[in-house]
Amino acid sequence: MTDTKQKLELRLCGPRGFCAGVDRAIQMVVLALKKYGAPVYVRHEIVHNRYVVEGLEQKGAIFVKELDEIPPTKQPVIFSAHGVPRSVPANAESLNLHYLDATCPLVSKVHKQAIRHIRQDRHVLLIGHAGHPEVIGTMGQVNADEITLIEDVAQANSYQPKDPDALGYVTQTTLSVDDTAEVINALTKRFPNLNAPAAESICYATTNRQEVVKVAAKNADHFLIVGAPNSSNSKRLVEVATRAGAKQSMLVQKAAEIPWGEISGAKIVGLSAGASAPEILVNEIIEAFRDRFDLSLELVETVKEDEEFLVARDLRDTELTIDDMSFVNGAV
Repeated sequence: MTDTKQKLELRLCGPRGFCAGVDRAIQMVVLALKKYGAPVYVRHEIVHNRYVVEGLEQKGAIFVKELDEIPPTKQPVIFSAHGVPRSVPANAESLNLHYLDATCPLVSKVHKQAIRHIRQDRHVLLIGHAGHPEVIGTMGQVNADEITLIEDVAQANSYQPKDPDALGYVTQTTLSVDDTAEVINALTKRFPNLNAPAAESICYATTNRQEVVKVAAKNADHFLIVGAPNSSNSKRLVEVATRAGAKQSMLVQKAAEIPWGEISGAKIVGLSAGASAPEILVNEIIEAFRDRFDLSLELVETVKEDEEFLVARDLRDTELTIDDMSFVNGAV
């Protein structure tokens, strides 16, 4: 007598996983290793995912917290996708380090928006989460007395500016779209002359991933987001799934972390991945479900993404092959 597997519908979100900025940053480390050989130094995690970091370490990347940990060398150092304060490249130059900047172009855009506010004699309000590398990088583009971090509606309501008519805001790129709208609304009510950035600060990938999770989460028994605990956009997806109707939502880094006992009675499970999570981990989770359930896989797709960002000019003469990226994308 054979056991009959329980039927389960797995709703797979599209788009999910790597965004163009994350893909570019990882490509830059791989290309630098091909062009310059090992080691290539990387300041902080290139993206917030341990699987990616460990894969790059196996290829010869060395991750450091600060530049003074790097010995005198002609080998390049790469700055992470989250962006860095303006003091970091200045420090690299003082140490005679050859650096490559993998800051996501959409984060760089926020830096420019903040600087534009300053040039127009506005104090900058940065909506974001304290301590996140992107926030540290953005705040570090201007002088400390020219920018204030606003984390939530309570802070928006308590903030007391020197000049309420000379304010401009920008946001971290990976925030909850809905939460950020609430903070902006609170600020706008108090400061009607608040100046918005020239373009939306929350990036397209963050918005797209949240929108498809909202669709897929309806009536779901469980919703799994593949991502790291320090990934802002991944944690926001967990919150979005819960608000959109999933009975239980959770963040997992790999299949081994899934609480299979809790899922045993589920009929519908949603699955997505944060912008730093590689597709190889999503595939691993799908196969783990297939092993345990009579699985029907439904793709829930709201938009197709085709954005690509060029790598740094110094690396464009080096060829990137499909096999070079197989450690994150799966077998070729």
